[in-house]
Amino acid sequence: MAAVVAATALKGRGARNARVLRGILSGATANKASHNRTRALQSHSSPECKEEPEPLSPELEYIPRKRGKNPMKAVGLAWYSLYTRTWLGYLFYRQQLRRARNRYPKGHSRTQPRLFNGVKVLPIPVLSDNYSYLIIDTQARLAVVVDPSDPQAVQASIEKEGVNLVAILCTHKHWDHSGGNRDLSRRHQDCRVYGSPQDGIPYLTHPLCHQDVVSVGRLQIRALATPGHTQGHLVYLLDGEPYKGPSCLFSGDLLFLSGCGRTFEGTAETMLSSLDTVLGLGDDTLLWPGHEYAEENLGFAGVVEPENLARERKMQWVQRQRMERKSTCPSTLGEERSYNPFLRTHCLVLQEALGPGPGPTGDDGYSRAELLEKLRRLKDLHKSK
Repeated sequence: MAAVVAATALKGRGARNARVLRGILSGATANKASHNRTRALQSHSSPECKEEPEPLSPELEYIPRKRGKNPMKAVGLAWYSLYTRTWLGYLFYRQQLRRARNRYPKGHSRTQPRLFNGVKVLPIPVLSDNYSYLIIDTQARLAVVVDPSDPQAVQASIEKEGVNLVAILCTHKHWDHSGGNRDLSRRHQDCRVYGSPQDGIPYLTHPLCHQDVVSVGRLQIRALATPGHTQGHLVYLLDGEPYKGPSCLFSGDLLFLSGCGRTFEGTAETMLSSLDTVLGLGDDTLLWPGHEYAEENLGFAGVVEPENLARERKMQWVQRQRMERKSTCPSTLGEERSYNPFLRTHCLVLQEALGPGPGPTGDDGYSRAELLEKLRRLKDLHKSK
């Protein structure tokens, strides 16, 4: 019911939108006791605890636009623990991999590489909506891969480009981002696996901390700690200065085109701090996200900010792209500031639409975190039409 009300909000304007959105929020607030219980379960999930984890409320179930199974669907804390901490999660990932290869033998989207003065960024469509990225120093013929979910697809791109893979950059532990680490690191003997030691990255060889730099030929890639989606989530910033081009942000599941990741292992305050880390980067920075979620995310953005013309223009472009199964990557951080609601928690329009708060002159950090939490709750209830 909440998703239907949210969809009709697209047709409203002004104060009417604010009333509709508050109605959605009040409905979601009715489930706050259940939400608090799940948080309590997280803090009492030791082996000594005899109580079985309760599943999340069905009303908080995330329904992806695509019909393929989403491993991060909120079916309960027990499943999330199994997916991330046991080999059952790996077996599930392998099943997803087989199905995606059968359904999308050439990938779920058509991508275009970007070439900047001897540096090449090649998006590789994997699984049902993920992206891996091959970053190449074309002069040295050296390559780095970000989140190699499907080692077979990544290896095919490596062979086609005729490069030597020397590093794997893993944003976080989820199998749909780290599942190819083993096969690729074994196939390429000199390949190092980078990631956060806090995140349990499979086959990690070189732990990274905030602001650490990985150097490969002309590639200077800085790791930025962005916890929230997972405890040790990292994003990777390719510095554009050495090749006199735009910097590139490989954001994993922190930031998508007009969206952000779910807060599985953090709080709204943690996620807000991580998003602010990204907001501190330049407007011309290219955003290369971990998933093709653009159309669904822009649909949700239209619910919470229907009069945003930048969002409307971007949506029209995205729909044309997706009709031809073309990738929507990359966008720029400058664009994202104009229509991504998760980067606009400082905007009065959203503050007024989503409910009262201290406002920009009061406890701004807290009010923005509260707004981010409300946005994320609405997004979980939203079903794109």
